[in-house]
Amino acid sequence: MLFKLAGPKPELKGAGPNDQIALGFIGVGIRGSYLMDVFRKTPGVRAVMVADCYDGHLDWAKEATGGKIEVTKDYHDILARQDIDAVVIATPDHWHARMVLDSLAAGKHVYVEKPLTYTIEEGKQIIDAVKKSGKLLMVGSQNKTSTLTAKAREVVKSGILGKLNQCRLSDNRNSPEGAWVYPIPEDASPETIDWKRWLGPAPKIPFDAKRVFRWRCWWEYSGGVATDLWVHNFTTFHEVMDVKAPLSAVAQGGIYRFDDGRTCPDLLTGVYEYPNFLLEITANLGSSRRATGFLVCGSEASLSFGRNSVLVTFEPPPSPIAWYGLNGWTEAAKEKYLASIGYGGGKRPAAQRTKPPQEFPVERGLEHHEYFIKSLRENLPSMETAEEGHYAAGAAHLGNLAYRKKRRIRWNIETNKVSEG
Repeated sequence: MLFKLAGPKPELKGAGPNDQIALGFIGVGIRGSYLMDVFRKTPGVRAVMVADCYDGHLDWAKEATGGKIEVTKDYHDILARQDIDAVVIATPDHWHARMVLDSLAAGKHVYVEKPLTYTIEEGKQIIDAVKKSGKLLMVGSQNKTSTLTAKAREVVKSGILGKLNQCRLSDNRNSPEGAWVYPIPEDASPETIDWKRWLGPAPKIPFDAKRVFRWRCWWEYSGGVATDLWVHNFTTFHEVMDVKAPLSAVAQGGIYRFDDGRTCPDLLTGVYEYPNFLLEITANLGSSRRATGFLVCGSEASLSFGRNSVLVTFEPPPSPIAWYGLNGWTEAAKEKYLASIGYGGGKRPAAQRTKPPQEFPVERGLEHHEYFIKSLRENLPSMETAEEGHYAAGAAHLGNLAYRKKRRIRWNIETNKVSEG
């Protein structure tokens, strides 16, 4: 669920020629190449070096920069550079924590793609490391800083929805590309890919190019739809609802559409317990029908997202008389009851119309990655902190644990411990 607002966006002021922010990029595959492109277009930013395990990605980086960027297969080469201010990490999930911790220890600011972590346990390590380092870390879950998200948060806080009770989030796709069945380069081989380095902390197995380019399909490198799709939703949802994390989760799912050797489900539905409401969240890679998208339900109205606006749809006003409950009553009993509530003698309540929907338009703001540069340049707090990234990723991990263990899983965020039951 990614929001794209139409119209011009505000400009981000650049730094002077001697005040540029130098970036190193760890991982320049599908997402990493996009990030390198957009960061390079940001005023006052200079791309210095790229690390990737595949020769083809390194060749792309040189091609995209006219040969002006340095390349390596070892990300430690980037961390050793004193002229690099910050790193952008866009690798498979199983590498995120190690690379973040190494980068902070090397004195680098960090922009890391969601999910922040591969396991719940890693979140506390990263939070502690950020505090110790004094460096800026920002998680890349784009909708966190969307103007739509900010407006939705404002609307929810206004109380217009009444007493909140349920929320529904969904991401639906129905194509091989949407299910991560990405093309595999013709030259992908142990000669062009540093397989041992790519595996890193993952179990050691023989070379498999599919796992390099379709890694989200396997538990060894990813949390599947939960950490790829749900995390976007959780990040936005937590911001809109002003909550930290769920208390517990149950989940059901399986492989229904893409039985291609993957181990992560292509359909997963979770039900989460929050202090004052329930959340139902689904990701389906086998149907493009989108029933809900983003929906917050209250006793007075519900909130959803339009293309460039937040939409509030009001509930029909309840009738003061429960007519259906009077079936089977004698006329005398009915009349006595109606008189007791002020409607005796044939008097009937006036018809009440449902309020028309209310739309809250929004204007386009800075892109998520631009806030990272703004925070660095102006010494501002991160717009998506390690704590926020931990809670969003942790919620996804909680759903995966519930699915895989077939149990209700509880999460104590104070101790960062999970338990069954």
